[in-house]
Amino acid sequence: MQIRVWNNNLKVRLIGEALFNMLFWMYFPFITVYFGQALGNDIAAILMTIPPIFSIIGALLGGALADRAGRRPIMLLGASLQMVMFACFAMSPSHWIDYVAFIGIGLGVAIYRPASAAMVADLVPAEHRREVFATFTTANNLGAVLGPALGAVFFFHYRQELLWTCAFVLLLYLIGIYFMVHETSPPSGNKAEASISSVFKKQWQSYGIIFRDKVFLVYTLAGICAMVSILQLDLYLPIYIINEVPAQPFFPWIAGSPVLTGKDIFGWVLGFNGLLFVLFILPVTKWLGSWKERNVFILSSLLSGVGTFALGLGSNIWYLFFVTVIFTFGEMVRSPVTQSFISRYAPEHARGQYMAADSLQATIGRFLAPVTVFLSTWVPPMGVLSLILLFALISATLYIQLFRMYVEHPEQQRD
Repeated sequence: MQIRVWNNNLKVRLIGEALFNMLFWMYFPFITVYFGQALGNDIAAILMTIPPIFSIIGALLGGALADRAGRRPIMLLGASLQMVMFACFAMSPSHWIDYVAFIGIGLGVAIYRPASAAMVADLVPAEHRREVFATFTTANNLGAVLGPALGAVFFFHYRQELLWTCAFVLLLYLIGIYFMVHETSPPSGNKAEASISSVFKKQWQSYGIIFRDKVFLVYTLAGICAMVSILQLDLYLPIYIINEVPAQPFFPWIAGSPVLTGKDIFGWVLGFNGLLFVLFILPVTKWLGSWKERNVFILSSLLSGVGTFALGLGSNIWYLFFVTVIFTFGEMVRSPVTQSFISRYAPEHARGQYMAADSLQATIGRFLAPVTVFLSTWVPPMGVLSLILLFALISATLYIQLFRMYVEHPEQQRD
């Protein structure tokens, strides 16, 4: 499905989200290191488990409201909250205010995403959703090519200017949504709900029904375990690479080659990760288009787990690039298939809530993933990397079980 035939809603969002994600990758990968340097790794690890709790609340609320109030108003709400929190972060005189603002940014993202994903599902036929979701992933990762390398400089030396720029870009995006994006949610009696308390009551009842769906519950547990390994790119990996990988010349076979520190190497690894996404996610999505979703999910878990574990087996920068290819492809093959699977599986009248419940995989995974940062204080690197691999293997096992249930007992989909 070519971009030129996309609905205008999708074109505006593609440009806005791509621009913001360029700035996102200039600050987000360094947040754990930032709080670790200011407060210590032990405290930073504990602090990183709290934002996902707020994100869970935001995702559930955003998904419920997206089905009642519509996609567009909830996207405006989520983007507005992010803009305000970036401004607070930029003006903050304290690390603790920084932390509160960081929580607020995550809450805004969590509110925004279910409505955003549901809008794509509303507008795109099922047979084209993998390709469209892959295009959004490509655009979102364009910034991951240069963002981390630039962020290593701008976040630590020009943090206020960077954060104000994020707030300004979000303001422009808000204006674009307000004037150029129209509502897409299907007609529903739920939109008559006016009371916040009644929305919460209906919301929790609906999520109770969703999580009594055994197939969806196993799918969620498998995704949570997979995300523990995938999310290490901005949690344990910066700590590992910055502290454990020695400074070395970029081209060791060339005399006078620039010498890179651990921080520089992490920036290059992260940029290479983003470049792989930009260059290969669309071709890989088309290549795997005929694969069964079961096989794609299992492959994703194994590649991300094995690739992350293999980082501990060598410290040469070119070896690190090689294993980056492995764990990046694990993440890459997963993203479009996950979104297309749940958009097809969810009933139309509850699509926003299912999208929100699906986002809990990343949110709960982010709650569990910082345990690696906490353990790194007294557990050697190979012990931490082995734990990450274990989560990936559990994920692959659960995906095998999921598709036994889903194929053999399709009537259980929404019991």
